[in-house]
Formats: sequence, C-alpha cells, structure tokens
Amino acid sequence: MKQVAPTKSQQMKLKQELSFAQLGYELLDQKRSILVLELLSLVDQAVDYQQRVERSLAEAYRMLSRSSADMGQLQMLRLASAVHIESGITMNQRRVMGVVLPVVKTTFEDYAPYYSPSQTSAWVDGSVREFQKALSMMGHLAELKVSITRLAEEVKRTIRKVHALDRIAIPELQETVRFIDSRMEEHEREMFVRMKRVKQRLNKEEE
Repeated sequence: MKQVAPTKSQQMKLKQELSFAQLGYELLDQKRSILVLELLSLVDQAVDYQQRVERSLAEAYRMLSRSSADMGQLQMLRLASAVHIESGITMNQRRVMGVVLPVVKTTFEDYAPYYSPSQTSAWVDGSVREFQKALSMMGHLAELKVSITRLAEEVKRTIRKVHALDRIAIPELQETVRFIDSRMEEHEREMFVRMKRVKQRLNKEEE
C-alpha cells in the first residue's frame, strides 16, 4: 500500500489513477487476445507453408534427377550455366497492434529461351518451375517465421504488463483507496461527534 496522506485531494488523485490502471488493464488484455489470435493463425500458416516448401523441393529434385538420368551430368552442368533467371526480394511492412511485421515478395525475371527444347529433357523445365515455386514460398515462410517471433515477444511483454497491473498495481491502488476512504469516514464521524458536543454545550450555555 502506498504511504499517502488521507486527504480528499489524494483520494481523488488515487481513484483517477485506479480508473486509468483498470482501463489500461482492459486495453492490454484486449491487445493480448488479438495478438494471440494472430500468432496462432500465423503458426498454422507456417506449418502449412513448411510442408508445401518441402514437397516442392522434393518434386524439384526428383525432376532434376530424372533430367540428369536422361541427359547425363555433363549436359546438365552446361544447361545450368546457360539458365538466365534473375530473382529479387521486395520487403514491406505491416502492423498488428503496433507490432511491425515484414511482408516479403519474391520476384523472378526469366530471360528464356536459354537452351533448345529439342535437345533437352522434358523434366528440365518442370524442375526450373518447381525450384522457382519453392523459392517463392520460402520467402513467404521466412516472413511468417519472423512475424511469429516478433508477435511471440510482444505477447510475452503484454502478458507481463497485464499481470503487473492485475496482481500488483491495481490491488495496491485499491487497498490505498480503501484505506483513505476508511480514514476519511472515521474523520467525518469524529467531526460529527465534536460538532454534536459543541452544539450541546451551546444549548446548555443558552439555558
């Protein structure tokens, strides 16, 4: 309990602080709920994208292996050096309850044709497309993982603040307000008794 003088001004000040603390608790509790919902949604998406990336990479390597079997490793190395695809990553931001989260977009610029289709295996094009698909999803997966980390950290901070208000600040303010209310009521009773005695004396003196 705060050590304060039991005065009317202190009573009003502490009741205002208590009102602000309770409002802060409600807002932080709402923030925590929203952040947790967003976090759970992103976790589900990350699990899904992780599986999709793994499937896409497995398919890309399977096609690459088939291409190598059809054309030979030497020819595949020549094709690899001839492929001209430029990739780029664009980074933006979005905010969820004040938390800055990344938005990753992967782009590809394909300067085809870089080999003769008649002299290459049909699996080559499929492998290239699947690797591009996997890389694009990996960019989004990285976005999700960074977002999850940041949201989880903010959830922890928000929970600490909620607990501090709920278990320390608000109970302490409530106890102090009750103490001041009690002391002021006691003072008012004492004043009433004194005034009553004064009135009785005055009445006796008039008699």
